[in-house]
Amino acid sequence: MATFAQSDQRLRALALRTRALALAFDEAGFALYAVGGAVRDAFLEESFDLDLDVDLTTNARPADIERILTPLCTALWHQGRAFGTIGGALRDGTKVEITTFRSESYVDHSRKPAVTWGDSLEGDLSRRDFTINAVALDVVALAKEETGVRTLFDFHHGVSDLLDRRLRTPIDAATLFRDDPLRMLRAARFAARFDMSIDPEVEEAARANASELSKVSAERIRGELDLLMVSHRPSIGLDFIVRTGLAHQFAPELPLLQLEQDPVHRHKDVLAHTWAVVDRTSPTLVLRLAALFHDVGKPLTRSIGPEGVSFRFHDVVGARLTRQRMAALKYSQETIDDVASLVELHLRFHTYKLGWSDRAVRRYVRDAGELLDELNELTRCDCTTRNARKAATLAQRMDELEVRIAELREREDLGRLRPALDGVAVMKVLNISPSREVGRALDFLMEIRLDEGDIPVAEAERRLREWWAERADTTTPRAPSGGERTP
Repeated sequence: MATFAQSDQRLRALALRTRALALAFDEAGFALYAVGGAVRDAFLEESFDLDLDVDLTTNARPADIERILTPLCTALWHQGRAFGTIGGALRDGTKVEITTFRSESYVDHSRKPAVTWGDSLEGDLSRRDFTINAVALDVVALAKEETGVRTLFDFHHGVSDLLDRRLRTPIDAATLFRDDPLRMLRAARFAARFDMSIDPEVEEAARANASELSKVSAERIRGELDLLMVSHRPSIGLDFIVRTGLAHQFAPELPLLQLEQDPVHRHKDVLAHTWAVVDRTSPTLVLRLAALFHDVGKPLTRSIGPEGVSFRFHDVVGARLTRQRMAALKYSQETIDDVASLVELHLRFHTYKLGWSDRAVRRYVRDAGELLDELNELTRCDCTTRNARKAATLAQRMDELEVRIAELREREDLGRLRPALDGVAVMKVLNISPSREVGRALDFLMEIRLDEGDIPVAEAERRLREWWAERADTTTPRAPSGGERTP
């Protein structure tokens, strides 16, 4: 947390970036205030970045904003015009978004909020999501270097909430959440990002209005989830989402991880384990999403036998569920494929209990592909046991695997695990046309590659001919013997 002296210095630096803009708005007879993240982060030493885009609010209407911005910018963007926002790149490179005082609310069953213009700063700030984002800086007063004039407006004690790490809403939380249900997911995101406690009123309002999230598009929900997943401690927000019932609206697989404890075999809480794995992984989206979904197949595969609780094939089932859920949230196919592959492979390491042969290492590397580092990290983070000896054993085995991969890489190119011959060469050697047999021949050669590593082309051709001849012997019908007749 920054000191007040540091915060004041940062706020003045923020105002300096928009000085020419502030003076232009003042000359046109309008007010201009910096708001949101840029002001909030001035009080948070770990988050402040002077190069970030600056959000501002004004009593000017969109047409006036555009008119004032045009001569000061190298480019303008109007995607948010319907919501009162005009964006631009100032001549010094600073990117700004300026929004007319407003409030938003969802009407009927539309998935797009309706916007009404406002006329006061206090009214605008009171409709913002949380007190920490409802602090405004008068950049006009600072640009004019006026003395004895109030420049920081904090009607709802957002600065003290930042200092106390407490997440509250400026007005009744239920009202704000009904106006824009996505704010409930933002509560999860900000709590996780800044390691904040969530006010009981906020949590109760989210629980009571969780079903309202159905009004929000999958794309907007996905955007908030992505920001949450790469935050400081995602588990804070994820647990809030499950506790309040929000998860039922877009990721119903997560609440199901609260498996009943088996009093005999005492299997650990899968949900708590999932939160731990997510927090342990590096803050990259694909890896964090894989950690989130890696055990979603357990509820459907849970069984109790003589040896305890088991979840056979939960990796395969989990990968299928992951694909379905991520598709519903409109993720790109590439992201879906990467996350689902990690989910399906996250147990592969544990299948090699008797040591790693060269073949096993090659197959592991081949199946992981470009996700090898992510798979190794997910495997390490998946070990959340409190048994120090077991944890040390698993860590040692992973160390040994990574050493084996490095050793094998020194001898051969594991990044190009391909058969010794390609499809064209196979057709030429066997004198066949494109068909399924070409694929079977390549599979045969690939098994040799995995078993033995690189072999000379001539050797590959010889063994391919032998394999082809053996197939011919086993697939050619034999003539009937003796006096038997062919029916």
